[in-house]
Amino acid sequence: MSAPDQPIRISLFAPDGRMGRAIARVVDEDAAFVIDQEHGDVLVDFSAPDALGQSLDRGLSAGIPILVGTTGLDEAAGERIAEASKRVAILRAPNTSLGIAVLADLVERAASVLGPNWDIEIAETHHRMKADAPSGTAYLLGLSAARGRGTQLDADAGRAGVGLSRKEGTIGFASLRGGSVAGDHDVMFLGQSERLILSHRAENRLIFARGALAGARFLVGKPAGLYSMRDVIESL
Repeated sequence: MSAPDQPIRISLFAPDGRMGRAIARVVDEDAAFVIDQEHGDVLVDFSAPDALGQSLDRGLSAGIPILVGTTGLDEAAGERIAEASKRVAILRAPNTSLGIAVLADLVERAASVLGPNWDIEIAETHHRMKADAPSGTAYLLGLSAARGRGTQLDADAGRAGVGLSRKEGTIGFASLRGGSVAGDHDVMFLGQSERLILSHRAENRLIFARGALAGARFLVGKPAGLYSMRDVIESL
């Protein structure tokens, strides 16, 4: 581990990916961090679901914390992350934006206050190359809403056809793809004669890179366990 007066060393699992390049750019502008692929204090993984095992093995072998920012992970991947978190600190963050972390808190609060009589719909828009839908962030926001209601997430994604009626308690998801959109998310609470819409707009990937560095700083020195961006913002 770096000395307290030394920069935090970041190892990038996928340095040539979009997020890897964005993080390297932000690190170049922040003297509190440095890229060190061989002797990192934190391993940062923004790659693909099928590479998760390799990144976990690398972090476990080095005995360093891991930030998993990869989206599109299935239940089995979640179990692998949970098992690895018994040995090292892992921050699982489908979205590392600090603004999204705050939005998730607001969504949970709104769902708790408004109750089940308000329908919840989540719409997300991303660039044409995004491979998973709904986005990991949309799913995160859905989980926050369900937690606020005190229920399990009952997701309704990809509606199509005729004669569709809304099942009580479900949370709807709509995914749009096109252009170069970094990420738009709208959580709509739809009541009788009124609507509440909580939104976030990502203008470029640098916001995720800066949030990833905040997550990396949070992980340094943390005991083994599974953490989220909610833990990060609560530490700020």
